[in-house]
Amino acid sequence: MSIKAAVVTFPGSNCDQDMHRAVKLMDWQLVKLWHEDALTESVDVIFVPGGFSYGDYLRCGALARFSRAMKSVAEHAARGGIVMGVCNGFQILCEAGLLPGALARNAGLSFRCEWVTLAAANTSAFTNACDVNQELRIPIAHGEGRFHIDDEGLARLRGEGQIVYTYRHGNLNGSVGDIAGIMNTRGNVLGMMPHPERAMEALLGGTDGQLVFRSIENALSKVGA
Repeated sequence: MSIKAAVVTFPGSNCDQDMHRAVKLMDWQLVKLWHEDALTESVDVIFVPGGFSYGDYLRCGALARFSRAMKSVAEHAARGGIVMGVCNGFQILCEAGLLPGALARNAGLSFRCEWVTLAAANTSAFTNACDVNQELRIPIAHGEGRFHIDDEGLARLRGEGQIVYTYRHGNLNGSVGDIAGIMNTRGNVLGMMPHPERAMEALLGGTDGQLVFRSIENALSKVGA
């Protein structure tokens, strides 16, 4: 099937071009969505990329949640469409209430930019190309990536199978439960701090990010079957 993917760009986004590249490498059709615009065409998936939307004033993602584009993201998610937020995109999805929890300053208050090891914690629209517990090598680049949620919320995430990716061999930001990525209860909205779009080509250090995009492609193919 032909997949159409929209990528939102905010003032301060710095990973939108990486996401554009990933979409093109998957041979999907790219739709560029500016933060002031509403989505005017039907798409299969929307990506909310990383960066520093609106300069990260107030809190990371706190202003971006009010953008016109995010209204389209919320509507797409409500229809069951796939949404994936990476790094700042994860922060925005939490601020918008599309995902539970919040992202806080890293443990040690330092910006971390390096490759990490993740494990696929379940089988979902975002992991079906992996075996459960399969390890992926994916880079991170964030200063506020420590996922936080209260004990009741954490128990709910575990009980509902909403934890999608966890950190292995070291939790560099101090996230509760070693959580690197979660999804909503419906299973169509993912937020993750590591950058799979930066792990698409061997020339750049690794290709494990392709598994995330292939999982989305598999999930969409089943819907379209």
